[in-house]
Amino acid sequence: MSHILETQRRLFQAFDGVIARENLELVAVEMLQLHGRSTVRVSIDGPGGVQVGDCSRISHTLSALLDVEDALKGAFDLEVSSPGLERPLQREGDFARFVGYRAKIRLLPNGEARRRFSGTLRGMEGSKVVIDAHDDRFELDVNQIEKAHLLLELEELAELTTGDNARGETS
Repeated sequence: MSHILETQRRLFQAFDGVIARENLELVAVEMLQLHGRSTVRVSIDGPGGVQVGDCSRISHTLSALLDVEDALKGAFDLEVSSPGLERPLQREGDFARFVGYRAKIRLLPNGEARRRFSGTLRGMEGSKVVIDAHDDRFELDVNQIEKAHLLLELEELAELTTGDNARGETS
């Protein structure tokens, strides 16, 4: 696993409880290089979505936590926002929660010919994420996932925001 993924997972664990105490859900933590600067992008969600005030409050809280913990070396930007149309998937439970939704998954480099999969999530079988892509079913080791996100339409985003995301196994 890369250093960046390890840092993302460590920050996810550090932020999760703090955000939950604000009655919000931590969706994802991503480490990016944007315009030559390190950026920590945090996605949060809540019942009925999130407001600008929620993002601002969480940003101040996480910024203070990062300063105290000295979790990152060097300068970085912190972005806190709602997950949007390409909602990241970082918890194992996300792959079961969003069964029936379209997703895109990229695996870590491991010598396999295929690393990218787009299709419909079918849930988890043990430690494998099941996705149907182009009339084929793939079982992907959750520990080999480098990045995954939903591919939502506006109507689906509205569905999720209202809390009605129980799609089930539809074709």
